[in-house]
Amino acid sequence: MFNPSQDDVRRFFCGVQAKAQAQAPMDALETLAGQWLAEHPEYEADLADAEAAVAKVYDGQDGRTNPFLHLSMHLSISEQCSIDQPQGIRQAVELLTARRNSLHEAHHEAMDCLGQMLWESQRAGQPPDGQSYIDCVQRRATR
Repeated sequence: MFNPSQDDVRRFFCGVQAKAQAQAPMDALETLAGQWLAEHPEYEADLADAEAAVAKVYDGQDGRTNPFLHLSMHLSISEQCSIDQPQGIRQAVELLTARRNSLHEAHHEAMDCLGQMLWESQRAGQPPDGQSYIDCVQRRATR
């Protein structure tokens, strides 16, 4: 199982941005990450210097979103949909995408559901409840 450290994740996204700017070849995961980076030009400065990115603390006190967490969640949801795991997430995100007429907006709403599920899992000391996650995304798709 792949279990990157926080530093690994930050260096990965910084590397993807550098490759994208240099129009260098990328593997499949880097290409997908590059697509999500293109949707978030507001993170460009955060990704410009890998060493600064590794050292930066995102505690929410400045009102800014952690770009690495945000981009990682986009990648997670993309991967979940590609393998339909948890089962039903692909259809739920597709329905939400159609409802919002935007994959990007659907991902942002799915992120809220994913974050809620993870928070509840940690709080209760229980495994994540994939069905509650899917139900949350489906509810958003039907309202």
